[in-house]
Amino acid sequence: MSEHLKEETRTPAAHVDAGDAGYSKSLKSRHVNMIAIGGAIGTGLFLGAGGRLADAGPSLFIAYAVCGIFAFLVVRALGELVLYRPSSGAFVSYAREFLGEKGAYTAGWMYFLNWATTGIADITAVATYTHYWGMFSDIPQWLIALIALAVVLTVNLISVKIFGELEFWFAIVKVSALVIFMCIGIFLLVTQHPVDGIHPGPALITDNGGVFPNGLLPMLLIIQGVVFAYASVELVGVAAGETQNPEKIMPKAINSIMWRVGLFYVGSVVLLSMLLPWNKYSAAESPFVTVLSHIGIPAAGGVMNLVVLTAAMSSLNSGLYSTGRIL
Repeated sequence: MSEHLKEETRTPAAHVDAGDAGYSKSLKSRHVNMIAIGGAIGTGLFLGAGGRLADAGPSLFIAYAVCGIFAFLVVRALGELVLYRPSSGAFVSYAREFLGEKGAYTAGWMYFLNWATTGIADITAVATYTHYWGMFSDIPQWLIALIALAVVLTVNLISVKIFGELEFWFAIVKVSALVIFMCIGIFLLVTQHPVDGIHPGPALITDNGGVFPNGLLPMLLIIQGVVFAYASVELVGVAAGETQNPEKIMPKAINSIMWRVGLFYVGSVVLLSMLLPWNKYSAAESPFVTVLSHIGIPAAGGVMNLVVLTAAMSSLNSGLYSTGRIL
């Protein structure tokens, strides 16, 4: 009888994913924190926000806020599973444990196909952005794309620590650019310095059709692009399997995503809407370049092109890393 009770109360063995074998826990707190930031900031903000502002006006900040909340909830749920069992296979590994092989197969290949198409766009974007500078204009686009792919592939094959360092500095560039722009924008607002002959302020929103200048429908239509802009926020969960002390590092990194989204996405769009009328922006140019060029900063285009190039390289690097772990 006692043996039978022992069998019933015995704790089941923890699930072990064979895909986790061979990976070293080399990522530190600073790597993971910057990966969390870098995953939430990319070309969707630096470049895509211009066209979305032109389509939906200031209501873009509502779309970013609502989608950001859902993105946070998804990552928070992933974080709970990470603390249960850190795995480089992330949600595919958890799908295998709780839903079976079919669930893992579906999740893994859908994720791979998403990154495969995104990676093609990223590598093309890298070559296009590089051609912005005249010294590279004579180099064929395919050769620049091949060099970029070779660089990130080499980084991913050598060591996860090098991947973490590269993502750390990519994120530093992106965050620094946003912080500098927001400081400039706040200075322009406080001092009422004219931008393209227009005095900035909340009146630029209220006097140009309000928050919904084109109605509610355009805001709903751009949600697809906004969701795409939040791609890579799950990368912090993929990195958990190779992180030192994930039980301590992951909660801090994941919980900080919410305020970063609020500050960088929502804050940037609100600031852009108060610096220039929404119809001054276009899909052909980064909204940050639009503002900076109108206040007489000649190097704005080159600097922002470097930032967008960094964002594209970061996305390509993250895609290779995550799909390699997921599959």
